[in-house]
Amino acid sequence: MKSLVAVLTVLAGIIGIWYLACVPMNIKGVLDTAERAGEVVAPAEAQVRRDLSAFGLAAQNRFAVSRVWSVERPRLPAPHQVAWELWDTTVLKKVTSKRSLVFHAQVTLSATLLGFAIGTGLGILLAVGIVHSKVMDMSVMPWAIVSQTIPIIALAPMIIVVLYSIGVQGLLPKAIIAAYLSFFPVVVGMVKGLRSPDHMQLDLMKTYNASQGQVFWKLRLPSSMPYLFASLKIGIAASLVGAIVGELPTGAVAGLGARLLAGSYYGQTVQIWSALFAAAILAAALVALLGVLERVLLGRMGVKA
Repeated sequence: MKSLVAVLTVLAGIIGIWYLACVPMNIKGVLDTAERAGEVVAPAEAQVRRDLSAFGLAAQNRFAVSRVWSVERPRLPAPHQVAWELWDTTVLKKVTSKRSLVFHAQVTLSATLLGFAIGTGLGILLAVGIVHSKVMDMSVMPWAIVSQTIPIIALAPMIIVVLYSIGVQGLLPKAIIAAYLSFFPVVVGMVKGLRSPDHMQLDLMKTYNASQGQVFWKLRLPSSMPYLFASLKIGIAASLVGAIVGELPTGAVAGLGARLLAGSYYGQTVQIWSALFAAAILAAALVALLGVLERVLLGRMGVKA
């Protein structure tokens, strides 16, 4: 109960700050609209209003303060506007409708899961090779690190153009971008996990005359599971980001990235924020699902999660 009260208190504080931030962000737009409608605003000159602080304008035009939370196209939408947009586009719209966030989330989720599977498989294979091969450790690992220094927003269009030039379109280009972001956490976490057994445990396996394969399956792999799941949680969130970024340069009409892009084109900030919240909720659900899988699997293995 104490934890719940603490969480609700923090949440209420965030929402309160959010509502307060809407005042300076939206007050100038509200006053411009009021002036065009023939209402008296202070100061009357638009140039003077632009030079004044937002809170100063709010103090001189108190009648407009209540309107900053109901602007049609606000700079910063109010929490209730985002909540209504989420409700409208998830519950009130048909799943097959292109205005439904569920429809767009399904498209992004497909690329996310495919990219996550590719990235996880590649990351585990590279980690196994790095742990068992000095050559791979000295050659592949530095390149894996260097690959993450390239901004994904610059790399994504290059990948899209190259794949489109050879006829690869649709889900796969976005999945490859998602895999690019998700494989690195898996590599790092899995390498750390596979190297987590200490020398005494490895020496004990040698006294049992265990082969390298037996050491891997009986000792290294079980020891790496907590590290693997920690990196998978990071990887699945990174994969979702990659799938969204992969939708931006393609001009996609479906997906959360396409929803964000359409909102930015038409100045629909409420739509942008609702898509951002949908992406955050989707990422949280995926991480929570991995957490449940982790507890079940590690519990059966006798390892404390």
